[in-house]
Amino acid sequence: MSFVLTPKHLEQIEELKGRYPSAHALALPLLWMVQEQEGVITLDAIDCIAPYCDLPSMELYRIATFYTMFHLEPVGTYHIQLCKTLSCALCGKGEILERLQAKLGIKAGETTADGRFTISQVECLGSCGSAPVMQINEEYHENLTPQKIDEILEALE
Repeated sequence: MSFVLTPKHLEQIEELKGRYPSAHALALPLLWMVQEQEGVITLDAIDCIAPYCDLPSMELYRIATFYTMFHLEPVGTYHIQLCKTLSCALCGKGEILERLQAKLGIKAGETTADGRFTISQVECLGSCGSAPVMQINEEYHENLTPQKIDEILEALE
């Protein structure tokens, strides 16, 4: 195994053990720690943290792949997550995706050659009343139009 938790994270794990009812409940916080430390969750990291959660590595992998906020592959500096559910689809998500792909020269699921942008289509971002919506890293962008996409991307460059 090449992944090792930092001493700071080992201390945090000990602190978290007292806040959660069982070791299984540590799964999400530990996955966050790994991603914070490495930027991506590798199989080595899953093998390393599984014993702290008292879970088999495969179960922890299943959890990591269920949630779109966890990355098992590297993503760009700007991770663009575009909602693909019904409200956004009905309100123009298709046009937004087309504009993103045209402006960045990549398709959904890809990262630009310079590593700056990744486009992902995700399930509901919980902002149906302001559809279409996307999230760039931790920031929401709502009531999107193709013109707004241009403005948002220009502000990032």
